[in-house]
Amino acid sequence: MLLITCPWCGPRDETEYHYGGQAHVPYPETPADLTDGQWAEYVFYRDNPKGPFAERWVHSTGCRRWFNVLRDTATHEVLTSYRIDEPRPELPHAGGNR
Repeated sequence: MLLITCPWCGPRDETEYHYGGQAHVPYPETPADLTDGQWAEYVFYRDNPKGPFAERWVHSTGCRRWFNVLRDTATHEVLTSYRIDEPRPELPHAGGNR
């Protein structure tokens, strides 16, 4: 079970939240000008990295606000959470190589 920290309500069990997909995906500026293939790519294609990944979550049984979570997809560790109007936090480099 994940322990996710809502920026407004604090730490809560993952059962209080719903996953909303990849964070920081910009809406197309002129969606009417997209081809069917470009629209399909926007709607259906998302990154699937191994490691830190920014996701959108909604606190559905609490404040009902959307926010972002930076989670490691390999370990499921929640690294941080932040409001949607905040930039993605930088993570320290692991392994001593900079």
